[in-house]
Amino acid sequence: MPQMRLSEAAMFLGVSDDTVRRWVDSGALDASVDDAGRKVVDGHAVALLAREQARAVADPSTVGRSARNRFVGLVTEITMDTVMAQVELQCGPFRVVSLMSSEAVRELGLEPGSVAVAVVKSTSVIVETP
Repeated sequence: MPQMRLSEAAMFLGVSDDTVRRWVDSGALDASVDDAGRKVVDGHAVALLAREQARAVADPSTVGRSARNRFVGLVTEITMDTVMAQVELQCGPFRVVSLMSSEAVRELGLEPGSVAVAVVKSTSVIVETP
């Protein structure tokens, strides 16, 4: 399993280094020492903890959908011409951008500050590694 330093775990978990140290001290997260003598944690354990702690905003719609990737957020910006619009949402720490017709923006009543749900259904997702 990949190992990471406590500061890296803190970055991925969205907490401080001290919080990760407290979790290690309390036994909530197991740590070991690497070859360089640094305290490290298991990357898989960090991923599982990140998934456990993830808190999505409740979806305000009552519509059932088959799409699993739903991101509730706030409209931050709309760039619109007579035919097309670019709508930007801030969904937690993620920026989601959608291209749609200007007519759809008007019909949905979208404006900066509006609550909206980005529904992503794709057959192709690209995963990269550092």
